[in-house]
Amino acid sequence: MTAPDGGLRAVRRVGDQAVLAELDGLPGVLALRASLAADRPPGVGELVAAATTLLVRYDPALTDHAELRRALADRARALATGSVAPPAPAHAPLTIRVRYDGPDLAEVAALTGLSVAEVVARHTAPLYTVAFAGFAPGFGYLTGTDPVLHVPRRAEPRTAVPAGSVAVAGGFTGVYPRSSPGGWRLLGTTDAPLWDTDRDPPALLVPGRSVRFTAIGAGAAA
Repeated sequence: MTAPDGGLRAVRRVGDQAVLAELDGLPGVLALRASLAADRPPGVGELVAAATTLLVRYDPALTDHAELRRALADRARALATGSVAPPAPAHAPLTIRVRYDGPDLAEVAALTGLSVAEVVARHTAPLYTVAFAGFAPGFGYLTGTDPVLHVPRRAEPRTAVPAGSVAVAGGFTGVYPRSSPGGWRLLGTTDAPLWDTDRDPPALLVPGRSVRFTAIGAGAAA
């Protein structure tokens, strides 16, 4: 059952300078975050998205919990009814070049009943959206993965996944910005600079950005 306020189920206090908006699902989170980022109500600051929630930081000198709750409900309702148009993307679409040479590529093919070439083709076909960030600086959770490639995490995570690894798990695609433990299934690698503290913003994969993957090397000819 859909929540009456355009998918907004609840707005909960988080300390005295933030609220947590709970929504029906990720599409509602992405739409509300993008709308608030493009047209911020008074006092609204940082926006932190997750799968079903949006953390909204605010300046208590400019607004309060009740006023912000009304503003969020009004915005969610307007988005749901179409009375507010979705904002234009804040960042240009990004193309990431990938060598499809990952150690789990053949296993993903076996799990899905596809050939390796078909896995590559299905992974490079969609236009992805960075839904939210987490896990490590520069790591973005990308939606849009072909449903056939919705494979589970590995039963035993790796203690070290190489930086630049392009991976899938559940309904998401991700790119490891640095070497770290991880249990996602590795399809390939990229040299894209995912995190750079001298860049503004430091993360290449910022929430709301559109992303395409393109195969290079052996994967391009598969």
